[in-house]
Amino acid sequence: MAAKRSASPVLARAQELWLLACAVLTLVPDVEHAPAWLIAAAAVALAWRAAIWWRRTELPPRWLLSFLVAAGSVGVFLTYRQFFGKDPGIALLILFLALKLLEMRRVRDGLAVIFLCYFLLLTHFLNEQGLDVAGLTLAALIVITAALASLAHAGQSVAACLRLSATMLAQAAPFMLVLFLLFPRVQGPLWGMPADAYSGMSGLSDTMSPGSISNLSLSGEIAFRARFEGEIPPKQLLYWRGPVLRQFDGRTWRAGAQQEKVSLPDTAPGETVRYAVTLEPHNKHWLFALEMPAVPPPGAIVSREYQVLSKTPVRSRLRYEMQSRPGFVPDADESDATLRTHLNLPANNPRTRALAEQWRRETGQAAGQNEAVIRRMLDHFRQESFFYTLTPPLLGENGIDQFLFETRRGFCEHYASAFVFAMRAAGIPARVVTGYQGGERNPVDGYLIVRQSDAHAWAEAWLEGRGWVRVDPTAAVAPNRIEAGLASAVPAGEPLPFLVRADLSWLRQIRFRWEAVTNTWNQWVLGYDPQRQREVLSRLGMREPDWKAMTAVMAALCGFLLLGLTAWALHKRVRLDPTLRTWNRLSRKLARLGLARKDWEGPADYVQRVALARPELAQPLSAIAALYIDLRYGKLGGKKPRQKLRGLIADLKIASER
Repeated sequence: MAAKRSASPVLARAQELWLLACAVLTLVPDVEHAPAWLIAAAAVALAWRAAIWWRRTELPPRWLLSFLVAAGSVGVFLTYRQFFGKDPGIALLILFLALKLLEMRRVRDGLAVIFLCYFLLLTHFLNEQGLDVAGLTLAALIVITAALASLAHAGQSVAACLRLSATMLAQAAPFMLVLFLLFPRVQGPLWGMPADAYSGMSGLSDTMSPGSISNLSLSGEIAFRARFEGEIPPKQLLYWRGPVLRQFDGRTWRAGAQQEKVSLPDTAPGETVRYAVTLEPHNKHWLFALEMPAVPPPGAIVSREYQVLSKTPVRSRLRYEMQSRPGFVPDADESDATLRTHLNLPANNPRTRALAEQWRRETGQAAGQNEAVIRRMLDHFRQESFFYTLTPPLLGENGIDQFLFETRRGFCEHYASAFVFAMRAAGIPARVVTGYQGGERNPVDGYLIVRQSDAHAWAEAWLEGRGWVRVDPTAAVAPNRIEAGLASAVPAGEPLPFLVRADLSWLRQIRFRWEAVTNTWNQWVLGYDPQRQREVLSRLGMREPDWKAMTAVMAALCGFLLLGLTAWALHKRVRLDPTLRTWNRLSRKLARLGLARKDWEGPADYVQRVALARPELAQPLSAIAALYIDLRYGKLGGKKPRQKLRGLIADLKIASER
């Protein structure tokens, strides 16, 4: 009998439905990231449990559930080759949640499902931290907490459970805000991720071969955002410098080993451009800066090729301040050894070699010969029937010869590669620079948005007395690419990112608003790092916030919040009706005779029971009960009748008082 009394209650049908809703909302964000077989298995388990609920059939036997657990665990291991790590850990949680639904009978099983849902909610932020995921997580959190309320208070309506859940979360919100603002931050992302979380990040590479950048340009994903002090520079100056490639094997350009730049010039022609960049994670070391970088951010270096490099891979969203000098041309006094490395060529593409040597002979030995060769190459691109396209034909072993003399169809990497090859063949040091060109200003928040579709490749040629001069061969073939962006440069009908198309301006306006909101979320929530925390707390009056001061203020504010919630709870507590309080005095008085009122007794039943035990109290008790009933349940009210009731009870004499 004792075992039965202590057993957990059986789940009601409404409670089971709550738990099914929790599981569905919790598993939705995992559809994009979990293995297809696991999502299909979870969907089958949910449908199976829903059918059991609908048809009121029996749950599957334990031996079958044990087999499914073992089979699912083997499937997770075969998929990831381990049980440890972010992805296999999340997969196991999904498996356990789906199968737990198939054995839940009692409230304790429901609690296990609730806690699994809570824990699985946290894992969503290990894959994505966007505002959409946060909104879906908040909705799931409200439903899960409402389900928890339904387990504690069986029979409550849906509205009552949701209201209780919203109230509890609203009470927790001030504490969450205080902890978010004041809890000492650690350097790194808001949500720490294991090492296996960095696969699949997109962006530029430190190599370039035909098709590499054109494939990247088909993506509309954001590469980074920039916020300028003052006006945004014109598009012709928006060259965002990335990997610099100087080694060529006949097909692929490579960066080679990076060397730190010892110093940057203090002065340069033109004014300094100041801006802040919010870079999306790409798992590489490079940071992007307008040409040419002048002052790198803390913790970064500048290579000999004037590429800004972080000391650690960018594995979380990074915000950094930059300064650039667009008028600066670097390294006018480059060493002979360095220049020789920028003349190396493989033994192929003979037709391009011959053409470059011909141009050099035709320009003679006069001053400015190198500039003349560069002009001849650019004029060749302008005057011949070259086409700028995202879908160039495949090239063979002598790919540059095929491109210049046969196909004449290519993307920016084709033109930059052919230009640098021809310059080296003509004896002019040259190299390929990759990065991004242009960007799109968001009119809602003023940020310049640079997407993967803005990926670009251009060239640098070294001219004596001037240094490394930027030359963009693409501008000679498709000047609209530089002035108006990718969509205006490629022929009609070629594949483009959906939202980059020029004829979808109304949809871009919606995207601008959404991206402005998500940017605010990224800057102030996901990007709330130690530096940002110091800025915010300084504005709030904490001049030099350290962990001791923040902890003290945090404890004080949490204490005040607790006092406020306590006062609110006392104010909102159920107030006892004054008539009922007076009636309870009668019960306490009669308790001396062992005749206290039972919780279930109404006034008439109570008086009748006392009169049977003490007939001498029947008459005064009948008068008291009649007045109480009129006050409590009838139309009689007011101060005087309540005072009369108190007087009758006070005048009542019981045996112990006689």
